[in-house]
Amino acid sequence: MTTQNYQQFYDNFNVSQVEQEMVGSLEAGFNVCEEIIDKWCSDPNRVALRHEGLDGASSVYTFVELKEKSSQFANYLTSKGIGRGDCVSALLPRSPELMVVILGTLRAGAVYQPLFTAFGSGAIEYRVQQANTRLIVTDPSNRPKLDDVEGCPEVLLVNAKHAAKQYNTEEDFASSVFVQSSKFEPVCVGHDEPFLQMFTSGTVGKSKGVAVPTKAILSFYVYMRYAIGLTPEDNFWNVADPGWAYGLYYAVVGPLLLGNATHFCEAGFTPETTYEMLRKYNITNLAAAPTAYRLLMANDGQLRADDKFNLRVASSAGEPLNPEVISWVKRRLGCPVMDHYGQTETGMTACNHHLLDQPVVRVGSMGYSMPGHRVVALDADFNEVGEGEQGQLAVDVSRSPLFFFPGYTWQEKKPYHGNYYLTGDVVLCHGDGSYSFTGRDDDIITTAGYRVGPADVENTLLEHESVAESGVVGKPDNKRGAIIKAYVVLKLGFEPTEQLIQTLQTHVRSRLSTHAFPREIEFVDDLPKTPSGKIQRFVLRNRARDEVDAY
Repeated sequence: MTTQNYQQFYDNFNVSQVEQEMVGSLEAGFNVCEEIIDKWCSDPNRVALRHEGLDGASSVYTFVELKEKSSQFANYLTSKGIGRGDCVSALLPRSPELMVVILGTLRAGAVYQPLFTAFGSGAIEYRVQQANTRLIVTDPSNRPKLDDVEGCPEVLLVNAKHAAKQYNTEEDFASSVFVQSSKFEPVCVGHDEPFLQMFTSGTVGKSKGVAVPTKAILSFYVYMRYAIGLTPEDNFWNVADPGWAYGLYYAVVGPLLLGNATHFCEAGFTPETTYEMLRKYNITNLAAAPTAYRLLMANDGQLRADDKFNLRVASSAGEPLNPEVISWVKRRLGCPVMDHYGQTETGMTACNHHLLDQPVVRVGSMGYSMPGHRVVALDADFNEVGEGEQGQLAVDVSRSPLFFFPGYTWQEKKPYHGNYYLTGDVVLCHGDGSYSFTGRDDDIITTAGYRVGPADVENTLLEHESVAESGVVGKPDNKRGAIIKAYVVLKLGFEPTEQLIQTLQTHVRSRLSTHAFPREIEFVDDLPKTPSGKIQRFVLRNRARDEVDAY
């Protein structure tokens, strides 16, 4: 695929052409499963899923096989009276059964609702009650989490014979689903009707419901093709779990939409499993969260001196990458890594695009508006800011034909001001259409009159050889309003000493600025994170405030 000039492509971007390439006409409605599976079935050998099991056993599923199995699950749903608009959930690891549930739900015109396997009963209960979920598909290891879910929907068990005796009355997945007919006519769904029911992984308050309409697949397509830079020849692996937006949107729907196989590794993320997947499946196009790249770098010793990967490109989403990680990926994994930005609500909206030749790629920058979107930064009065100024990142909805977020379901919060969707993230405007993330609006630290983005301090700390991870917050202070405090996880082989604290402070002071160095550093074993791997700075802020209150 030939790289194109970003500005020319962006200016001439034609959403109608993308619509014609994919679904023909949005107005006529369509079925997402048909778009991502059936259209690729002319080749009976075309692979859709490569699965690596917990025991190291591998399995391969073609588009034709997934069409048949998803049809069987759709027929099973129909037999239960579940259909268009109904929510179906899976509480499963990255297994072939998970893929069948997702695809079969969509084939039936129903709405798929992910449940992350690390959720406890309270998180599950809130989500299924809000969505009025009709069915949960789970396995023996996760089934006990549903015991305390009030009003739990009907349960379908994968490998029911291995479940505890108290669940022996529940249906088994294979014996109930794979006896169904493998023929099912996909149910057509309107372009504004939901096909996914998401919940934001918010760090404060209850999660907010996000119903994703079927027209969102146009945005998914543009992201996969131009930002991820996916080609027909690529072996693509998105490490993210499909229990979350980035994994579901871009490890399941996205690659299949372009006819590429996706990869599931059932084992949880570890540097060992990741390195082995890259070797075994000859991965050429990789996507992962910054945490994954940082952990890979921290375990660089597991790489052999002669290790060579066939990676062509890598992508990162969730938090800005620091220069050390970017340099390490290029040197040790042998490819460029690009930062991308998005939210559960909107999908990806700002990216450094692998397939588009941008004016500049800045280290740690989220890049430029993704084609079909116009992102801007707004000041406190909702005016667009200029070069060198900070503001809240927003999407100009009136000039973003691929924007698909309809507003939160069940919640009153309206994240809009006029034509702008407000992200709540603070960015620096570079004046050329690109932006750099500086922090959440409520994460910004004001110290002695200076506004400091915690991401800048965290990334600078990560440059030091001793630091594996860091979380930075403001701690109340009578003199400065707040001082900067850093919670630091050290790499193996480094000891938490007073001398190291002083070394890190000097490093930040010299590398970043005199007003942004952490006046306090506390060494910790780990950092609080959301299940998707983002640092929960509000937990650290509360901890810092409690320290002040204790005096």
